[in-house]
Amino acid sequence: MCGRFSLALDPEELREAFGLIETPVGWNPRFNIAPTQPVAVITDAVQPRLDFMRWGLVPSWAKDISIGQKMINARAETIQEKPSFRSAFNRRRCLIPADGFYEWKKAGQASKSAAEPYYFRLKGGLPFAFAGLWEVWHSPEGDELKTCTILTTEANEIVRAVHLRMPVIFEIGKAWRWLQPLPADELLALLKPFPIEMMESYPVSRLVNDPKRDEPVCVRPLE
Repeated sequence: MCGRFSLALDPEELREAFGLIETPVGWNPRFNIAPTQPVAVITDAVQPRLDFMRWGLVPSWAKDISIGQKMINARAETIQEKPSFRSAFNRRRCLIPADGFYEWKKAGQASKSAAEPYYFRLKGGLPFAFAGLWEVWHSPEGDELKTCTILTTEANEIVRAVHLRMPVIFEIGKAWRWLQPLPADELLALLKPFPIEMMESYPVSRLVNDPKRDEPVCVRPLE
């Protein structure tokens, strides 16, 4: 799964990297983005701009938003079958900008708090995009909430040393196909493990376990 990630670009770097039509207002670099928090999302390839959605997909038919805590990820292999994701796959795909993500290496039956966190990124720290889905949910009072989820696939060799699943990653130049109205089989073909020769990883501090710690130390190599 993917339960934490980073997007540490400043607003102008973010605009240039993703070709946004405007510089994001009020954006601050993020080093430890956690579920239920707002995440930056792109839904339009023609006029790309950032929207902000709650991380943890809440289907339109859900009774309340608590279900979103269990839907921070969606398995790429089953998104056509699961009622929670099928409609979003057909109509509401998105890109979720990032520049790294975390996974935890457990020793035996150790708890996550005792596991060793690792940071994964593209070589050189280049930004990229996760494949995502998004939904709109309305509360009984009529309030609108936009939510999203990150798609996962089987891990490549570099991630498999820590975890069996990894997020679906796109290089920026190849990411926009995910937003195009392509046949389902062509879209599903995009959801594959990222090439290992373009990635790197290293252990980081357990400070990242605390979602309140959103600072550069989270992404620094462990000394």
